[in-house]
Amino acid sequence: MTAGTIAGAAVRAETELDVVLARKEIVADGVARLTFRSGDGGPLPSWEPGAHVDLLLAPGLVRQYSLCGDPADATTLRVAVLREPDGRGGSRHVHDRLAEGDTVRVRGPRNHFALVPAERYLFVAGGIGITPIVPMAAAVQAAGADWRLVYGGRTRSSMAFREELCDRYGDRVSVRPQDETGLLDLDALLGEPAPGTAVYCCGPEPLLAAVERACAHWPPGTLHTERFAPKAGADDGPREAFEVELAVSGLTLAVPPDRSILSVVEEAGVQVLSSCQEGTCGTCETVVLDGTPDHRDSLLTDEERAAGDTMMICVSRARSPRLVLEL
Repeated sequence: MTAGTIAGAAVRAETELDVVLARKEIVADGVARLTFRSGDGGPLPSWEPGAHVDLLLAPGLVRQYSLCGDPADATTLRVAVLREPDGRGGSRHVHDRLAEGDTVRVRGPRNHFALVPAERYLFVAGGIGITPIVPMAAAVQAAGADWRLVYGGRTRSSMAFREELCDRYGDRVSVRPQDETGLLDLDALLGEPAPGTAVYCCGPEPLLAAVERACAHWPPGTLHTERFAPKAGADDGPREAFEVELAVSGLTLAVPPDRSILSVVEEAGVQVLSSCQEGTCGTCETVVLDGTPDHRDSLLTDEERAAGDTMMICVSRARSPRLVLEL
């Protein structure tokens, strides 16, 4: 196993390491579960429920996948990947080309979907969005918390981990295949706010948007979501030129309307760790020392946006003429 720490945005340095695909198995229609082990038997990075990793599948092909194994097991990392025929090629590479015994470069883990302390938990998962929920359910069950999971999918056979979850947790898990029961009844599920409840949702964008609307009258901070595609309209807004001052590097750079901060900074020779370049993974999160960001990511909470302490420089811009960044 080779590993090293690479410097990125000043908020964080991350670890990259080579792992071996020890097992590849189909766990539902179109869903492959990958189990990675270190090449030399050494321990793998620690993580907590909600974390995801980058898989560096090929040059220019980096994708983020939620970890769905056991955080207490330092010998393996597990992810589940849905084949997306109309996707950008990552899932096709995993399903068609990645084989047991192959070495894959992994970056992370990182976690923008962590469990918060709460009296009770409501998990809402759609399709492959079940992956980060699997270790979350195990964690809250072990802690003796009150919780339930509502799990929707196209068909029963397409719903990964369905039998495992039902066998392990019984009636805490409600399985709702769309071809049998229709869309999830979010009005019944979320119509009345339940004080002390943390709501976690992961799944396709229509589900996430519907849950956000349904939770609009719940207390602030109740809903926690994770996206692996940009939120609809996230990058809307004016595209004016502005300046960025890099406090560590001592550079002041002009960002034109048609370019991102990330591309301008990289062109100037400043190394910044990045991955999705869509504002969803959090890799390029950068500390803001002065100025007002125009947040266009699909990751930060409303409270984090209002604070303006960090920003995703792959997509976000500036509301002030100049930003000062810790780069």
